[in-house]
Amino acid sequence: MAIDLKKLSNAKVKAAITALQKGDEKTWFPLFAAEVAFYDDGNQMKFNNFFKKALGHERFTSIDKVENNGLEVYGHFHSDQWGDFKSFFKFQLNKEGKIERLDIGQASY
Repeated sequence: MAIDLKKLSNAKVKAAITALQKGDEKTWFPLFAAEVAFYDDGNQMKFNNFFKKALGHERFTSIDKVENNGLEVYGHFHSDQWGDFKSFFKFQLNKEGKIERLDIGQASY
């Protein structure tokens, strides 16, 4: 399902969400720092393990709002395993421009 990515103002976040939408591992993983911190609903998780399973099976179905200079994305989300719900993705970038932290979870807005 195609979604409108024009709301994504940060180039790194746009590249990550585009890769997520396509299930594109070859683009997704290089966007992140080697020691990326990853949290799902506040629980620290193993980034590579999580996204090797999630890519191709999870995606935004709409992007409803973008905040914090384009680093926080909120929208309706689909997971083949968990169904449909509102979600957030909050990105933090390091000095080299790699994503060093990603927080995801269910959103209520």
